[in-house]
Amino acid sequence: MPRLGAMNWYDRYARWSDSHRGAVDLLVTAALLVVVVPASSALTASGFDTVSGSSSELHALVAFALIAPLALRRTHPVLSAVLVYSVALVHMVVLGIPMVFPADLFVLVSLFSVTVYGPRWAHRVAIASSAVGCFILGALIGQDTDMIIAIMATTTVAGSMFLATWAFGLVRRARRDTIGALRDRALRLEIERDQQVQLATAAERARIAREMHDIVAHSLSVMIAQADGGRYMAATDPDAAARTLGTIAETGRAALADMRRLLGVLRNDPTGSPTDPRAPSADLTPQPAASDIETLVSQVRASGLRVSLVRMGVARTLPPGTGLTLYRICQEALTNILKHAGPDPTVTVVLGWGANSVQLQVDDDGRGASAGSDGGGHGLLGMRERAAMFGGTIVSGPRPGGGFRVMLDLPLPAQRTGP
Repeated sequence: MPRLGAMNWYDRYARWSDSHRGAVDLLVTAALLVVVVPASSALTASGFDTVSGSSSELHALVAFALIAPLALRRTHPVLSAVLVYSVALVHMVVLGIPMVFPADLFVLVSLFSVTVYGPRWAHRVAIASSAVGCFILGALIGQDTDMIIAIMATTTVAGSMFLATWAFGLVRRARRDTIGALRDRALRLEIERDQQVQLATAAERARIAREMHDIVAHSLSVMIAQADGGRYMAATDPDAAARTLGTIAETGRAALADMRRLLGVLRNDPTGSPTDPRAPSADLTPQPAASDIETLVSQVRASGLRVSLVRMGVARTLPPGTGLTLYRICQEALTNILKHAGPDPTVTVVLGWGANSVQLQVDDDGRGASAGSDGGGHGLLGMRERAAMFGGTIVSGPRPGGGFRVMLDLPLPAQRTGP
């Protein structure tokens, strides 16, 4: 059974011919000139033309002038049709030669070519000119016979040939237009597919960058704060210094586990089978959620930061993406406090649950906006991006009385009240 969509020999030839139309038309026209011009002259010499009595040399010249413009029938279809129709009109009206057989049959080829390859107005003018030419041909043939009968017969026979050729050309033109539209659509779809892949890749890179930033920046900030405190306590309180080192180790292990989990998921295929059979399967532990904010605050409090958590309203179960966004924004706000608030700030985390939204507010009384920056951070920008993904808003800046404030308002899906 032939493969669906496979091209037959005619389609393959038409495609090849269309891509080499200039050379193909030139060679075909040259072959026609070699055959048709002598044939027209020979038919005249044998007495075939009983109407005009013109010489065979004139017939040969007219046949050459009729066929030669066909070399341009696809590259310049309008020019080719104008030349062919002009020669046909001249040899009928000026020279008084009704027909140059078989050269006049190639007027049909010219009509077909301008219908398929020319603009719409051109083939409409060509079929109208053909109707006029049929009438003139009938009038010339009917000079020595019944004029009315000759005009009617010639117009009917010749007009039917031109109409059939024009109709076939319209069908071929419609097929070409359809194929061209399908090719353009396929090209647009291919470009759109590549753009979607690029956008998806960029979005995934941004997501991975945000996750890595949250994991690494928060953990390192806690570890640096613990290390600074342990260094000062090492001489006066060795037990506290030992506990600090334990906290640093636990924080480092947790960060390493999070990174392994993230990178392990990236290395695995969607079915869960690792691309490398020797590699261990990734630990598909659920991502942090809103319920893990208390653990996060406790971890930061263990580093020596005075931080308190205030809950308001009734907590709700959130979709995974919304809960992760709430956790990561709180984590980033606390990380920024560890890095920029200065020594011994007081921090308050307020988590308020409303009917249609959840609000998170993180305040500190440290240096706030006056703190220096290395210019390499993307924390505030990342928080805004995370909030915008779920329709939320972030407001951050110095708070009255000193310090810094981060406020998040995140809309929640409506609760179902029915069964």
